[in-house]
Amino acid sequence: MKKKVSGAGGFFKRAYLGLVLLFLYAPILTLIVFSFNASKSRARWDGFTLDWYIQLFQDSDILSALYVTLAVAVLGAVLATILGTMGAIGIHSMGRFGKGLWMNVANLSMLTPDIVIGVSMMILFIFCKLELGFLTMLLAHVTFNIPYVIFSVLPKLRQMNAHAYEAALDLGASPGQALMKIVVPEIMPGIVSGAILAFTLSLDDFVISFFTTSEVQNLSIMIYSMAKRGINPTINALSTLMFVSVMVLLLVLNKRSSLIEKR
Repeated sequence: MKKKVSGAGGFFKRAYLGLVLLFLYAPILTLIVFSFNASKSRARWDGFTLDWYIQLFQDSDILSALYVTLAVAVLGAVLATILGTMGAIGIHSMGRFGKGLWMNVANLSMLTPDIVIGVSMMILFIFCKLELGFLTMLLAHVTFNIPYVIFSVLPKLRQMNAHAYEAALDLGASPGQALMKIVVPEIMPGIVSGAILAFTLSLDDFVISFFTTSEVQNLSIMIYSMAKRGINPTINALSTLMFVSVMVLLLVLNKRSSLIEKR
């Protein structure tokens, strides 16, 4: 009787998980399928074609927006990872009061609505007489990504042996050497996770990007402007390529992490 109950429970758990995954990925699968549709209509299938992928690489506006998006995402993720890792190490070394204070500050910036961050940064850039463009968008992305890196790195710092750094100093290493050869390798999984999170958040951000740039457009801003007159099917092709690229990247990183754990 217990086996029957557990078997039924397992079936419902798997069915529930399947429904959740279907709800999450059915729109993406639909987008991928219609990226090969010969018709511009999203309501009917008129045959298989690769024309939208060909047109994608011939559209200078989309390629320019893609370049801006990737440049901001990569540079923003690198800078946010460096600053966030330094911030996490600094917070970890503080006392209880300082650690609690700065963690609340980082938490507050993560919980603040994007529109508030975007408008406040726009006002700050205008006050500082910075022309809204690529640089201001990059600075905004670095700023809102730093807390996510901090909270990705902090758990690894807590798991690290608290005396390893001091032992390296006692053995003659300089603070910089102990940091790079002892601390950084120990917290590298958290750094990588924070970098990936910063990259993906920057890749699809719209609200903050919209308020912190003027002439320069990333993909989210461009797609928003296109939505007013109809989405071009080349966007389906571009979205498919981006989804597949991110998925392959995650699979490679997960495989690498599993190999490191086995070693």
